[in-house]
Amino acid sequence: MKALASYNIKGGVGKTTCIVNLAYLAAREGYRTLLWDLDPQGAASFYFRVQPRIKGGLKDILARTRPLQSAIKATDYPRLDLIPADPSLRYLDTKLIKHEKPVRQFRKLIKPFAGQYDLVLLDCAPGISLAAENIFLAVDALLVPVIPTTLSVRTLQQLEKYLKHAEFEGPAILPFISMLDHRKRLHRETIQMLFNDEGRFLRTIIPSASQIELMGVRRAPLGSYGVDSTAVKSFENLWEEVRDALGIGTPGIT
Repeated sequence: MKALASYNIKGGVGKTTCIVNLAYLAAREGYRTLLWDLDPQGAASFYFRVQPRIKGGLKDILARTRPLQSAIKATDYPRLDLIPADPSLRYLDTKLIKHEKPVRQFRKLIKPFAGQYDLVLLDCAPGISLAAENIFLAVDALLVPVIPTTLSVRTLQQLEKYLKHAEFEGPAILPFISMLDHRKRLHRETIQMLFNDEGRFLRTIIPSASQIELMGVRRAPLGSYGVDSTAVKSFENLWEEVRDALGIGTPGIT
């Protein structure tokens, strides 16, 4: 089993859009996939038409009086399950701090899924917090969408610096360009600068496209309705890069 988080210190960069589409593509390819919506906004839950609420909230799950497995919901797509968001996620840090090893709780919670799922995906809230440190220790890699603007690139640099000096071995960082608008000179120049650093970024670029924005209207992954579009192909290419980077094997065996 491999674990991957869609994460960025900055909000509004396309984290949820990315992970929802990758979850769909992984499941379509045959991988047993679980997506955990860890953002209090519950956008991933919304896209999959699942009520953003967990019975008993996260308090019982963190206290181990209720297994995380009990929160799993089926989606409309074969091999793709979801742990929905919950309003209690707003207070997640205050709940985590009460545990003896507060930064290792997520790792313990997802470990039992080995054998049940090939891939566990986490949709994360922005910012560096105790919950974020839990994520860093629980996953194999961070998928980091970066808009080609100065502030977005700066937050990637902050993340890289933070993990470099952390007191633990952090996950691999897989940054990629998100929400590209070719009409903007700044976007074009920033991409050229970033890609001069060979191997730092995944090669796939996700465009800013109205069809991607329609996900919120249709409440469905792009690949389920946007057949043969440039945006769909971009997410398919991204999934192939991520799959190869994680070293995910044959579905049902990893």
